[in-house]
Amino acid sequence: MSAKGLDKNSIIGLVLIGAILLVFTYLTQPTAEELAAKKQKEALEKQKTEQPVPSPETANTIEEKSAVLSADSTYSATENNSFDSSKDSLGNLQLLADFGPFVSAAQGEEQTFTIENEHLIATISNKGGRITSVELKEFVTYDSLPLILFNKDSSRFNIELAIPGSTGGNSLRIINTENLFFETTNSSFEVMGQDAKNITLRLYTNDKKSYVEYIYALAGNSYLVDFDFNIVGFENVLLEAPLLKWEMFTPSQEKTIKNQEMASTTYYKYNKDEVDYIGYGSYKKEELISAIDWVMFKQQYFNSTLIAKDIPFERPNSFVETIQIKDEVNRNYIKQMRAGVTIPFANTNNEKFAMQFYFGPNKIETLKEIGIGLDKSIDYGWGIFGWVNHLIVRPVFNFLMGFNMSVGIVILLLTIIIKMLLFPITWKTYLSSAKMKVLKPEITELTEKYKNDAMKKQQETMALYRKTGVNPLAGCIPMLIQMPILFALFRFFPATFDLRQKSFLWAEDLSSYDSILELPFDIPFYGAHVSLFTLLMAISMIFYTKANSQMTAGAGMEGAMAAQMKIMMYLMPVMMLFFFNSYASGLSYYYLIANMITIGQQAAIKKWFINEDKLLAKIQENKTKVRKKSGFGAKLEARMKDAQKLQQQRKKK
Repeated sequence: MSAKGLDKNSIIGLVLIGAILLVFTYLTQPTAEELAAKKQKEALEKQKTEQPVPSPETANTIEEKSAVLSADSTYSATENNSFDSSKDSLGNLQLLADFGPFVSAAQGEEQTFTIENEHLIATISNKGGRITSVELKEFVTYDSLPLILFNKDSSRFNIELAIPGSTGGNSLRIINTENLFFETTNSSFEVMGQDAKNITLRLYTNDKKSYVEYIYALAGNSYLVDFDFNIVGFENVLLEAPLLKWEMFTPSQEKTIKNQEMASTTYYKYNKDEVDYIGYGSYKKEELISAIDWVMFKQQYFNSTLIAKDIPFERPNSFVETIQIKDEVNRNYIKQMRAGVTIPFANTNNEKFAMQFYFGPNKIETLKEIGIGLDKSIDYGWGIFGWVNHLIVRPVFNFLMGFNMSVGIVILLLTIIIKMLLFPITWKTYLSSAKMKVLKPEITELTEKYKNDAMKKQQETMALYRKTGVNPLAGCIPMLIQMPILFALFRFFPATFDLRQKSFLWAEDLSSYDSILELPFDIPFYGAHVSLFTLLMAISMIFYTKANSQMTAGAGMEGAMAAQMKIMMYLMPVMMLFFFNSYASGLSYYYLIANMITIGQQAAIKKWFINEDKLLAKIQENKTKVRKKSGFGAKLEARMKDAQKLQQQRKKK
C-alpha cells in the first residue's frame, strides 16, 4: 500500500505507535550511575580473566576489596591531592577502597637503605618500611656464598591497622603497611664499636597530621637491631590493636638438607614462663594461649628473632606456624615460618612500643648474653641428657676451646677426659665380665646337670653367684650409668655452633658429613657418598665387639640366646654405618676415638691389672665364707622355691 493510500486514521495510529516507542526508550534507558556500575563490573571481570587463578586467601581479599569499592563510592578524589584526574575513576576508587586516609602513600618509587655494623648488613625499603634482607658478614654458606638470613622475595613483614570503614557503624577497613610508602630524611649508614645510629621512616596520612613511625637503631658491635613502633594522632581511630605479621622462607645454608630440616622450626617464649616450640617434625599452626616475650625463626646454626623489649606481645589473634616445603627438586629453602603477634594498644594520641630483632648465630654464649632465654632454643636434649651437656660436656668443651686449638684436637682431648671420668665404670664392667668368665665352667656344669629342670638350674646358679660373691648384673649397671653421657654427646655435637665449617684431617666441615668418595647412585638409607670417619667408626665397633665377646661367653647364655646376642652385636656396626653416614663427622670422629680408647683400656686392664688365676682363687675362697642373704636375695630365693614346689605338685597331678 502506498503512502498515498493511507487514510487519516492509519497515519494517526502510526504516529501514536512511534511516540509510544520513543517514550518507552527514554524511560528504560540506563542512568549514568548504572552505566558506571556496568563499566566497573566489566573491568573487574576483565581483570579476573587476565590474572592467574588466586588462592582461596587471595580470592577472599579480592571479594572484600570489591565490596569496599562499591560501598566507598561516596569518597571524592579531592581526598588525595596526588590523584591524576586523567586516570580511570575505577583506579582511584580502588586505591581509596584499599588505603582510605593513607591513599597518598599508596604510590611512590621504592628506595632502599642499608644499615651496617661489625656483624651484619640490613637492607631497609621505604615500601612497607621493613627490613628486606640481612647478611651476616662473618659467615658464609657451605659453598662459600654470602650468608643471607632472608631476602626481599623470601620474607614478609606487615602491620595491620584496623580503622573505621567508609560506611560507618561497625564496619572497619584493614590497612596493610607493607603496601604503602614511608618517608624518611635519613640515609644509609655504617657504625662501629660502641657507637649507635638510627634511621626513621614515617607513614603519613593524607592530611599529614597523623603518622605511623618506624625507628631502626643499630650499635656497632651487636647482633641486635632496635625497632620502635610509634603511632601519632590516631586517638580513638584504631578499632583494634595492631597485628604484626612476620613470615619468611628459611634458605638452605648448610651441606645437608636433612640435618637442616631436623633443626629448623619456630620457637617462642611465653611471658614469665618456659620456652616452647613447634615440634621439629611437625608442620602446623598453633594459636598462642598467652602473651609472649619473643618469637624465633630458628635455622640449624642461625636464627631471626623478634623481641618485645619492655612489655610482651598480647595473646589475641597471635599465632606461630611452621610449614614443610614440598619441592624435593629445587631445595633453595628448608621451611616456611610464620608468626602473628598483637601489639599492645591503649588508644591514646601517642602510642609507643619498643621491639628488637636478633639476627645472628645459634651460639649459646652469644644468646645467653642477651639474657631473655634465647639460649633455651639450643637443643642439647631433654632431661638428664641436657643436664649432662650443660653441666659437664659444654664447660669442658669451652675450657679446651679457650686454648685456641683445632676443634679436631679439642674433640680428641674431650674424648680422653670423658673416658678417664668413665674409667671406674669401665673397670667395674671388665672386672664383672672377668669374674663371669672364670666362673663359666661351673655354670656350664650346672646347666648340664639340671638340663631337664630349668627351675632347679636357676636356683643353683643363683646360689653359686651368692657363694662366690659374683653379681651377674654388675656389668650391666655401669653400662647403664654411662648411657646418659653417650646419648648426651649424640645431641651435643650437632647442636654446637663451634663445629660449623671447622675442618680436621680430610673432613672439610665437622658439622656435616665427610666424603671421600661420591657414588654415581644413591643407596637407600645410606646415601650417595662414603664417609670415612663413619666407616672407621664402624670398623672400630667390630673390634670393640670382639673385645667384649667374653661378656656374652661368661654370662651363662647358651644356644639360641647366645647366637642371637652375637648376631646383634655384629649387626650393630652395620646399622651405625648406615645411620651415621650423613651425620656430623665430628660425632663419628668422637665415637671412633672413644671406641679405640675403650679397647686400649680393656687391653691394659687385662694385661696389667687382672690376673684370672688369682681372680678364680679369690672366688673359690669366697665359697668358704658365710654370707648373709640380702633381703632381695632371700625373697627371690623364697619365690623360686615356691615356684618349684608348685611345679612339682602339678607334675604329680
